[in-house]
Amino acid sequence: MNAANKTVLVVGATGHLGSAICQLLAKEGTRVKGLVRATSDTNKVSALQKMGVETVEGDLKNRGSLQSALQGVTHVISTATAIVSRQEGDSLQSVDAEGQQHVIEAAVDAGVQQFVYISVHPFPHDFPLQTAKRRTEKRLMESGLPYTILQPTVFMEVWLSPALGFDYNERKATIYGDGKKSFRWISLNDVARYAVASVDNEKAINKTFEIGGPQALTPLEVVREFEDITGKKFDVSFVPQEALEGQLAAAPDDISKSFAGLMLGYAKGYEMNDTPAQRVYGLQLQSVKAYAQGVTQSQPVTG
Repeated sequence: MNAANKTVLVVGATGHLGSAICQLLAKEGTRVKGLVRATSDTNKVSALQKMGVETVEGDLKNRGSLQSALQGVTHVISTATAIVSRQEGDSLQSVDAEGQQHVIEAAVDAGVQQFVYISVHPFPHDFPLQTAKRRTEKRLMESGLPYTILQPTVFMEVWLSPALGFDYNERKATIYGDGKKSFRWISLNDVARYAVASVDNEKAINKTFEIGGPQALTPLEVVREFEDITGKKFDVSFVPQEALEGQLAAAPDDISKSFAGLMLGYAKGYEMNDTPAQRVYGLQLQSVKAYAQGVTQSQPVTG
């Protein structure tokens, strides 16, 4: 199906990942609808509209509100989660579990041709976010909708940012665990590229893909990449794995448990298998080095 005959609804359009997906779709000439709420940030809604996105109101928590948003939609890409950006009444249960179920049900009723779902990579321990994601994956696979599930590893823009203690401007890095377990760090923009490349991709239909960046690096190796680029040593501090396990056990709510669970997963590392994804998509992905060059405002590099 060519771009002119597709209409893609992006659920979670005002988030960083959803917005990046909208931008890519709009650039290729695809008709894009972005699901927003009446209470969404007006600046974010305006930014979507300036991209050429048709914003439509709806709320995952209200199954009935999704019907009109899905009119004429051929494909859905859903990135929505309550883990970071929340409004009143949002929770992992109401958004990541029940809300995603509502979108799947509405997509079935609307005769959507493909549903692309952004999940998380497998973790060896339980926590509420992962539980909600796995349940949604199962519901999607059982729905009868043609689907593609993407399970990205850790986002560079999240875990290698000041918000989570990786302050490249101040040359300080907080590392969860001993820093010796590796990850295939992936750029948020590359996850967006995977999502867009999944649409109408026959080889991606009814498949689940783990996706990561071009190389496996430990957090300590990442620090050295930044040190080499900036020419300055980083002040590194560590949060022991035992402390993270204690935080997970003592966390008072699902959001707190999920943050602790994600940090514990960081501490344990993850050896992923992205060979199937590379065979299907063959994307050239951003390296940690290129990301570091960009955020430290050095000269860009290739790779």
